[in-house]
Amino acid sequence: MILLLVALFIVGLIYASVGHGGASGYIVTMTLLGVAPAVIKPTALLLNLFVSSVAFIQFYRAGHFRWATFWPFALTSIPLAFLGARLPLSDQLYKQLLAVCLLLLVARLIWAARTDDTDTKPIPLGAGLLTGGVIGLLSGMLGIGGGIILSPLMLFFRWANTRQTAATSALFIFVNSVSGLVSLLAKGYTPDPQQYAWIAAAFAGGLVGGYLGSQRYSIPTLRYVLAAGVAVACLKLLL
Repeated sequence: MILLLVALFIVGLIYASVGHGGASGYIVTMTLLGVAPAVIKPTALLLNLFVSSVAFIQFYRAGHFRWATFWPFALTSIPLAFLGARLPLSDQLYKQLLAVCLLLLVARLIWAARTDDTDTKPIPLGAGLLTGGVIGLLSGMLGIGGGIILSPLMLFFRWANTRQTAATSALFIFVNSVSGLVSLLAKGYTPDPQQYAWIAAAFAGGLVGGYLGSQRYSIPTLRYVLAAGVAVACLKLLL
């Protein structure tokens, strides 16, 4: 239990520093520490809610949020995240899809450790709606918020700089996590009381990480370390 709480704190800290909720990190952590598979998906979404919300507040207060970079993605992602949470997945397909998403996270973390690119472009409406819909569906299916997919795309197409991307991703993750969790609750999911301690650990890490990432400094070394660890997890899932 102590090891799990420490790990959740660290995951929340590092992910929140780049505007993520940490669902993919929680999934890897809980899997490695032997948490029951049936518990992992809803728990990851639950932890996502708290960490992404505090990360968003920190980035928003620092002036990095832009409504125009959020709503085209959210408009289609929210209903499709609800639908995706109801779709059954085989264990093998789940692991393969998760591994692909984690590889995108590796790219995001490496990119975030570099200097901001302020030469940004507006988001085409059609591309925003399509991207949000696809990511929302995958988010619900995998029990993640979708930020690990959205962030690399936003940076690659220069739709926002690094901190603006973090602010957008944090809110995007929050609304998708709410949608997916509501769908699971409708199917009968009930949180376990022991998860309250898990929430507290991840939330505390999110507070620290959101503050550091939005207002103080980037932590490129930690992000490179996390990227290496996630890459190993990807290989394990794929093999």
